[in-house]
Amino acid sequence: MAPRFIQSLVPRREKRHNGIGVIPALRSLTFLQLLQFITGWLAWTCDAFDFFSVSLSVNTLATDFNKKAGEITTAITLTLLFRSIGAVIFGVLSDRFGRRWPLVANLLFCCTIEIGTSFVQTFTQFLAVRALFGVAMGGIWGLAASTALENLPVELRGLGSGIVQQGYACGYLLASIVNLTIVPRSSHGWRTLFWAAACLSSSTALLRALTPESAVFLRAKAVQKAHGAPDTAQKTKIFIKETKAMLRSHWKRCIYAVLLMTGFNFLSHGSQDLYPTYLETSKGFSTHAATIANMIGNCGAISGGAIAGWTSQYIGRRLTIVLCILLVGAFIPLWILPTSFSALAAGAFCVQFGVQGAWGVVPIQLAEMSPPAFRATFPGVAYQLGNMVSAASAQIEAIGGNNLRTTIVEDGVEKNVPDYATVQGIFIGVVAIYLIIITIVGPENHAAHFEAAKTAFEEGAGRDEMEEGEEGKPRSIRELDGKEEDEVA
Repeated sequence: MAPRFIQSLVPRREKRHNGIGVIPALRSLTFLQLLQFITGWLAWTCDAFDFFSVSLSVNTLATDFNKKAGEITTAITLTLLFRSIGAVIFGVLSDRFGRRWPLVANLLFCCTIEIGTSFVQTFTQFLAVRALFGVAMGGIWGLAASTALENLPVELRGLGSGIVQQGYACGYLLASIVNLTIVPRSSHGWRTLFWAAACLSSSTALLRALTPESAVFLRAKAVQKAHGAPDTAQKTKIFIKETKAMLRSHWKRCIYAVLLMTGFNFLSHGSQDLYPTYLETSKGFSTHAATIANMIGNCGAISGGAIAGWTSQYIGRRLTIVLCILLVGAFIPLWILPTSFSALAAGAFCVQFGVQGAWGVVPIQLAEMSPPAFRATFPGVAYQLGNMVSAASAQIEAIGGNNLRTTIVEDGVEKNVPDYATVQGIFIGVVAIYLIIITIVGPENHAAHFEAAKTAFEEGAGRDEMEEGEEGKPRSIRELDGKEEDEVA
């Protein structure tokens, strides 16, 4: 008989309230629920647009600052390293005060840094503002995912997870379009990308400011008002106490989440950050052709995320992740071996379909795994600590390429160049194996009703207690773990 963790890859059949399926649930969505979901998706799109503006401009930046491509990737590493700070700051603010204003402040901080990036004159200044952007970027994901998912019906959270995560690929795609169409026509070059990013971030901040708070926090405030709400200082004391209780109860889960997200971040950054440089340097493509191939890859990412997220609602989060990563491994040869544009673009589409398909399940997997009162802090910090560990992905590949060389023919002349194809193939293969193992042995709390839990500034939140409800309702969302379907019902 297979081990329990293998058997549990396919979760129990989801018990739907009143027989609601995906299509009826979509029809039942209100305008406010859609708007809250869209603001979460847009926030993550803004983040990705700025982040990949650097990846798309590595060679141009190297020329402007008179540096090597490997030195420019230091900016990417710094951004990833500082994201954990932002995840802690904005995650705590969001779980303590609500989703709305912390996300607005975070987006405006991003906008300020983007404008600052566009005006730097030296490489040192560039590194400094990219490190600051890491702090701003670190807060966005946890707040965006929690805003988008906690307001959706349970039946739509798998699909919603896939769509909101692909704000990342959409941001990359939008940045590629701007880089392809506007940047070549602008006298300001790469700086135009960051002006466009600032416009997108400020517009999203305005939209979030005009959108009401999440229902979870409105309900908690209404309950406290009815029972005599404690003052702000008392709420903060409760929040600190419940945070300590959560860490005592879930420290193993915290460590596992960081290990999981380390693998995921190595997978995404290892397959994306240096990809345009790989096509231009190792395959001899023009910047225009590399950008087109990038856009095709991102189309695969967007479709993969949505499809995998929806599929996970039926076959489980972990099994969907494993299948997507197996797909990545199967298409690595098509991603690195061909020399023609069409074959490499097809490889990019298939690999990114798998990479971002697996990533499409991450927001809901982390949200369901999280202590329910800490759905902004726990996923955000786990994500960004994983990012910090994987921060050197681009530099590892750049150094590997400098040591592993190949020869290409360019304009009839042989040229010795870094062999990024082989380096990336080995890198992603090793990461894929690690991710399959860490995913299989991990927990899954499929279709959890985390929206019923107390907020982090209420007594009992650190023990995963639910809001008071009908007689017989579990006091803790964790009481549902491992129960059979009839017991849950």
